[in-house]
Amino acid sequence: MADIGSQPLVPGVHETALDDATLVVRARDGDVRAFEVLVLRYQGPMYRLALRMLASRGDAEDVVQEVFLTAWRRLGRLRESAAFVGWLYRMTTNRCLNVIRARRPMAVTDLDARASGDAAGSPERSAQVGEQLVALSDGLQQLTAEQRACWLLREVHGRSYDEIARATGTTRTAVRGRIARARAHLAEVMAPWK
Repeated sequence: MADIGSQPLVPGVHETALDDATLVVRARDGDVRAFEVLVLRYQGPMYRLALRMLASRGDAEDVVQEVFLTAWRRLGRLRESAAFVGWLYRMTTNRCLNVIRARRPMAVTDLDARASGDAAGSPERSAQVGEQLVALSDGLQQLTAEQRACWLLREVHGRSYDEIARATGTTRTAVRGRIARARAHLAEVMAPWK
């Protein structure tokens, strides 16, 4: 397999039009540009998931970088090429959970709430949206890591209960329970904003 860092990567229009399974097969055969398309396609969703789980841009960037390096190295082990996205979500979730478990208790950071708030329009509306995002971020950090992962995968990334169960290494029933508890907690936290 080619070294991922040895070539300048500029995917062409042809590669960007291919489906994931085809790109995975090509990447498995050493096509670095095919893998680059996959990275460009999924680095944003993986970063957003990691950022929301970890509340740290630096940690999220590290996790996403590790995930894609691991994906490149282990691509040959992926049995179903079409399962690539679920595989990425599973690796990202597991790495985030490992980072959370390894952390000492720390204060919650503001994620990208202020940046999002700036785009909301009037200064009053921007301030309100920013405060809501901070409250949501705080509420997310109060969940267990497993609840947070399940809620983010479902509500932000639109993954199915079965996909979340595979990503988190648990059952569909456990996923439903974690999401229900997360929703109840977040509804309570966000009640003042209704």
